[in-house]
Amino acid sequence: MKKDIHPAEYRAVIFEDVTAGKRFLIGSTIATEEADTWEDGKTYPLYKVEISSASHPFYTGQAKTIDTAGRVEKFKARTAAAKAKAGKPAAAKDKKAESASKK
Repeated sequence: MKKDIHPAEYRAVIFEDVTAGKRFLIGSTIATEEADTWEDGKTYPLYKVEISSASHPFYTGQAKTIDTAGRVEKFKARTAAAKAKAGKPAAAKDKKAESASKK
């Protein structure tokens, strides 16, 4: 490996996927406050992630909904409100058409 091409903060970091429970030891410059012991007995900085290749549906081949911020519920509420709003004008047009045909 070439010398002096990596930043000074470059070191091995444990990335822990909190969804799948998997851990990876990878070189990184990410700032962390936690540390943990790896399989080799050495202590490394620890960084927790919500999604990695161990839990992402593209890599696992399984459709899994991971919602830590309530985004799915917000999306469902918006779509329900949009459908309800879109349904009202159509009903009003139908009533106008019925009254016009009765005349």
